Amino acid sequence: MQYKSQAVAKPYFIAAIGLFVGQILFGLIMGLQYVIGDFLFPAIPFNIARMVHTNLLIVWLLFGFMGAAYYMIPEESETELHSPGLALALFWIFLIAGALTIVGYLLLPYARLAELTGNDILATMGREFLEQPLITKVGIVIVALGFLYNVSLTVLKGRKTSISLILMLGLWGLAVFFLFSFYNPENLVKDKFYWWWVVHLWVEGVWELILGALLAFVLIKVTGVDREVIEKWLYVIITLTLITGIVGTGHHYFWIGTPGYWQWWGSIFSALEPIPFFAMTIFAFNMVNRRRRDHPNRAATLWALGTGVMSFLGAGVWGFLHTLAPVNYYTHGTQITAAHGHMAFYGAYVMVVLTIISYAMPVLRGRAANSNRAQVVEMWSFWLMTISMVFITLFLTAAGILQVWLQRFSSTPQPFMVVQEQISMFYWMREVTGVIFLLGLAIYVASFFMKGEAAASVSTTSGRGEIGTQTA
Repeated sequence: MQYKSQAVAKPYFIAAIGLFVGQILFGLIMGLQYVIGDFLFPAIPFNIARMVHTNLLIVWLLFGFMGAAYYMIPEESETELHSPGLALALFWIFLIAGALTIVGYLLLPYARLAELTGNDILATMGREFLEQPLITKVGIVIVALGFLYNVSLTVLKGRKTSISLILMLGLWGLAVFFLFSFYNPENLVKDKFYWWWVVHLWVEGVWELILGALLAFVLIKVTGVDREVIEKWLYVIITLTLITGIVGTGHHYFWIGTPGYWQWWGSIFSALEPIPFFAMTIFAFNMVNRRRRDHPNRAATLWALGTGVMSFLGAGVWGFLHTLAPVNYYTHGTQITAAHGHMAFYGAYVMVVLTIISYAMPVLRGRAANSNRAQVVEMWSFWLMTISMVFITLFLTAAGILQVWLQRFSSTPQPFMVVQEQISMFYWMREVTGVIFLLGLAIYVASFFMKGEAAASVSTTSGRGEIGTQTA
């Protein structure tokens, strides 16, 4: 059953995709600046392009998570959203605040922006991923509290399901851990120690709960597998996630001045972190293989399966490659880190947001799925973006291995910039694949505007034989 208030998710999804396009454009600018150092200088220096690139990533994923929650919670709770008007008001506040912040990054020197936005009152700026001015951070907290108030009251007045409760746990955790962005101690070791309480405990902690809930919701819809079966898988995945992810924060404490025992704790529990991602991959394929219906939205099913595979490869395998302390001693801060970061974010969070958008947007437009022609185009976009990201990761990994050898492991280590010149070929190849990725994203957007023959209704099956049909 579709609820009228689910429509508030649509502007969040549209904004998310628009900001995603902006993020990739700035990523391409950065890629060129790696090999053409004065490209767009001084209009957009590298440090500003990088800040915009990473901030857009965070903001558009937050828009995606919020839109997903506004779509899922009414359906899971079997009741209308507590306040659709509040949801729309918070959308415009968040979008305008985010846009003004990006404009501030581009038009003002960062130090001047800090002066104008109250950083002298409470110094919170200047840290990677948390560069937002104080007033923007306060705005994010206000938006988050309004959002959580809205969805929490919706859950409280309606049906409680495991999926909605796990989603809410992840969303509340996201908000709580963001509060550590306001704590900026003068001691550099303490600063880094608590900085990871935002960054790591987001992406390797509470965000994974959001990921699991979104994936479970879509799989229930497209496979028809009993909710109880999917929820049991979900419990296992989030338990493994929390056990490995929380203590696994220690792999960021290797070289920042913390006690040596973190090298053991960080290594051991980080080595276990691929397990929940592997379980997620098995979970997705197992549910699709056991499906009781052939849902017409084949593209959403593909995105769901891709999420499991790519999150395991990016967050699991590539994370494990350099997470043990004796290995990380040489690889820390090299292009191997960048390779892991790109594939992990794409596989775990970009793809799951695109999964829920791919499933929900056709429903919000009054149909079970986009036309067959549109879905073929969307699946082309899936393969273009995914294969491009695989090659981006491989090129950065190759660059990182060569960087480690020439700069850190060799008996005659070479200077940083000399090594960068020698690995520039990989940066050029990364840039080419980045352009292909942008093409895939453009095709993804275009697929939602394509018309054609409507997709078939949901086919309910038992074993191999079709036993009937029902309208989605």
